[in-house]
Amino acid sequence: MSRSSTLILFFTAIFLQSGAYGLTFMLPRLFSSFGASEKVVGVMLLVTTLATIFTVYFAGHLSDMLGRLRTLGIACFAISGSLYLYGSVSSVGISLVLASVLLGFGWALTYSLAPIVLTRLVSAAERVRFFALLSIFVMAGFGLAPVLASLLEKFGYSIRDAFYVTSAFCLISAFLFLSLDKPIKSHALNPAPEGSSRITWASIVAVLKSRALLPVIMVCLGASVFSGLNNFQTVFADDRGLEYSTFFLVYTMTVIVFRLLLVRFKGGKNPYLTIAILQYLMCASVVLFIVSGGSALLYVVVAILFGLGYGVSYPILVAMAANDAEEHLGPQTLQLFALTYFVGVFGFPLIAGWLIVEIGYTPLLIIVAVLAAVEATMALRRAIVPSRKRF
Repeated sequence: MSRSSTLILFFTAIFLQSGAYGLTFMLPRLFSSFGASEKVVGVMLLVTTLATIFTVYFAGHLSDMLGRLRTLGIACFAISGSLYLYGSVSSVGISLVLASVLLGFGWALTYSLAPIVLTRLVSAAERVRFFALLSIFVMAGFGLAPVLASLLEKFGYSIRDAFYVTSAFCLISAFLFLSLDKPIKSHALNPAPEGSSRITWASIVAVLKSRALLPVIMVCLGASVFSGLNNFQTVFADDRGLEYSTFFLVYTMTVIVFRLLLVRFKGGKNPYLTIAILQYLMCASVVLFIVSGGSALLYVVVAILFGLGYGVSYPILVAMAANDAEEHLGPQTLQLFALTYFVGVFGFPLIAGWLIVEIGYTPLLIIVAVLAAVEATMALRRAIVPSRKRF
């Protein structure tokens, strides 16, 4: 198998399993079908967060034993089982908890190990380009999953059917990853055996003392902003009389188009300045959403600005985490990067769900805007004072 064919199949597998995360945006709608509130969504995503944190810590140990591609295959089997359980539950109970645990386990492995696999195939100079491609396929998967759910509902199917369909996609993804084990090893830039990926307390301390600490913290803030605006988008849209699929479709297409342009862009002379500018746009999009009311036109503008701000800055931030990492701590840095991402993306909805139920969603959106401003300012500070060790 050629290197190009290997990469195409790898990105296809990424795309097929990425829809699983996109369906977490549909959980409020799914849960409402059996009388559960946004608080329950937050609690279940907290369960996912705990499973994710535990799994990320041991992801390296598991991949060292089984190999990274085999571990990715196992992860996709777990995600498939999770989605099937979500689609079949009719009340809050152990099946819902198990589904959340399996999702955290599977998504933690795929998200933390996929970039490490990719670094074996590309040089440091190619990282922004190929991390952008990786993020394009991830974004296409979870951005189009809600659109698929909306289309199925319009054709008379239920939201549960979207979970079943995506579960099948994840099974295909699992078999693709398993089939790529030998081809990826044969095309690795460094023919030596894979280095250790396991996280230890010593490696955690070393990463926290390195320049990579900044992107590790920033991704947590950005993930909180992302989940705050996206996980309850169906709630926001229903309240304002808008069509949630419009937001996800416009957002996804914006991200894909601009990340395709980013494939030839290396972040500029000062990548952190680029990140800061984009994230201030992200902040502006949230502020606009707060005041836009039921305007369909402004809803589209919000989606475009958020797609440009968050969607384009993210792959540059991943590349900066890899480049700021100590050479011998690359896998551990990327896994901690994934860990803090999951803390934000699965943990923040617990706060968000509570705020929506108790005091409404406007205070939530204000908090999200503040977090976006803080993250952008952190990037700006690194851009202005790049020589600082960590901040």
